[in-house]
Amino acid sequence: MTSTLLVSEHHAASTRNKLRRWLFQGMSENRQETHHQASWWKVMCLTGVDYFSTLGYQPGIAFIAAGLLSPIATLVLVIVTLAGALPIYRMVAKASPHGQGSIAMLERLLPGWFGKALVLTLLGFAATDFIITITLSAADATAHIVENPMLKAFPPWMLDRIGVTTLLIALLGGIFLLGFREAIGVSVAVVAVYLILNTVVLSESLQHLLRNPQLFTQWHDKLFQQHSSPWMMLGVSLILFPKLALGLSGFETGVAVMPLVKSDNNASENEQIIEGRVRNTRKLLLTAALIMSAFLLVSSLTTTLLIPDKAFLDGGEANGRAISYLAHLYLGHTFGSFYDISSILILWFAGASAMAGLLNLVPRYLPRFGMAPEWAKAVRPLVLFFTAVAFAVTIIFRADVDAQAGAYATGVLVLITSAAFAVLLSVRHQHKWQARAFFLITLVFIYTSIMNMIERPEGLHIASFFIGAILIVSFISRAIRSVELRIGEVALDTTARQFIEQSVRKTGGITLLAHRPNGLGYGVKESETREIHKLTHEEAEFIFLEVELSDTSDFVGDRLMVRGEEVDGIRVLRCSSPAIPNAIAALLLHLRDQTGVLPHAYFGWTEGNPLRYVFKFVFLGEGETAPLTREILRQIERDPSRRPRILVG
Repeated sequence: MTSTLLVSEHHAASTRNKLRRWLFQGMSENRQETHHQASWWKVMCLTGVDYFSTLGYQPGIAFIAAGLLSPIATLVLVIVTLAGALPIYRMVAKASPHGQGSIAMLERLLPGWFGKALVLTLLGFAATDFIITITLSAADATAHIVENPMLKAFPPWMLDRIGVTTLLIALLGGIFLLGFREAIGVSVAVVAVYLILNTVVLSESLQHLLRNPQLFTQWHDKLFQQHSSPWMMLGVSLILFPKLALGLSGFETGVAVMPLVKSDNNASENEQIIEGRVRNTRKLLLTAALIMSAFLLVSSLTTTLLIPDKAFLDGGEANGRAISYLAHLYLGHTFGSFYDISSILILWFAGASAMAGLLNLVPRYLPRFGMAPEWAKAVRPLVLFFTAVAFAVTIIFRADVDAQAGAYATGVLVLITSAAFAVLLSVRHQHKWQARAFFLITLVFIYTSIMNMIERPEGLHIASFFIGAILIVSFISRAIRSVELRIGEVALDTTARQFIEQSVRKTGGITLLAHRPNGLGYGVKESETREIHKLTHEEAEFIFLEVELSDTSDFVGDRLMVRGEEVDGIRVLRCSSPAIPNAIAALLLHLRDQTGVLPHAYFGWTEGNPLRYVFKFVFLGEGETAPLTREILRQIERDPSRRPRILVG
């Protein structure tokens, strides 16, 4: 009995270990990111699975928001797209040729904790954008499935919207758990088929309108019954425009994929490659915006004039699938079913694109903010978390496309507004007319974002959840990881190396004396230290070490550059770092490895509340330096005999 129990326990433990290894597979791998580049128009299709897929639900959302004014409100949307969003992201493409996007622009333009807090907040809105892209796309794909006339014979439980949507999201998560790689070739095929089918449907719908001009007359008469003048129509359309903001999605993705854009064929130098990439990305953005604008205008006009009002309502045959409704109506159920399949594919692929965006977003930003990277390096735990969030959002919104529109628009608009603000900051000291133009564009998007959040606050609620989670986890993780080395490499200039070599030759050791910049005079500090530790000049020749704080909001310093200077005959090593104890520990380990000598570092005690200094170290990079330096060394070097010596008095 005991033997059987032991075997059972061993089997269970083995199963748990296999599951853990599978779940965290790749976490410790240090893979070099590679980009398989392609022509700009092919990469446009990769971004198009997100951007163009909104045709599946945008016409219906526009009609529900604006009614008979939908074509005019859509025209306002197109003008804002071409005259506002497009110029903004042309500038973003130039400023971030490696795909960092507008959030990274703000991080560069606004250093310090304010900039970091703003970036973390924007990451919350970006996460909202991606999550709602997954749930909204799956919900709209479900609408194309359950409203297909050829599937009406299926029992109701098989066509439950929440159930089907959840199944599609689970399938998406399962694909990523097994290992998903976005393929540009697949996106080209999916987008090409989808746009061709939309062209056929909308062309047939336009022909039907031209054959029945009385439909235009009826629409015109109804408009003037509701609104007294064209100016009134335009004014109401401007007020309603924020509700149509989903049609602006795709621009941030367009610059995020810039590393995939192939430069011009004759480019050889790195600078020429960057210029060619920027030029081709701008072609991508312009072409995508023109294609989408044309489809939005035509689809809005045809769906408004040809589909009965009640069909757009919740549960109606055109709800979330207006163009599909026209496909079945004018081209038959067989063609309509092909259109539905194409819509389902591009909508599902849009969800896959959003999931990939989320998985790239976490490691790109959060580790630099001090967020623990151990789980962030593993894709599968993140996939499970984001899939669970998508399930919750689907249930909360009951897989309703219209109900999620406001939350989606919130994420899109805040990201575009942040991009506009970043561009405004970057051009404010350049051409005055350009600064004024971007100032007006920024005001438009600020207004649009605020109006959308007032009208549809659910997007702000979801973003607040992500923002709170990101801030809390980031600060806790930063505190936990504060005693990591956090320095990429250490380099000494010629003078600094000479100081070290002279010390090793003369005394056989390296003795550093930590000194606060602009603190006690060097002579006073040295005399005080020698008196406390009973050190003669023969026993120790001090080299002073001064570390100035750089941007303390940065968690990692890529390179610690140590300069040697001689001040009134006194040797001083100077450097700057986001965290003083970490910089000292990194330098001590570097000197040990380069010289084979264990350095000795002397410190003085700091007066004050220990808890206050712990907080200062975690968030301001300084504190009780001596014990923190020793703890960092202890974490890095487990062998006490090889650990640099820390002496305090």
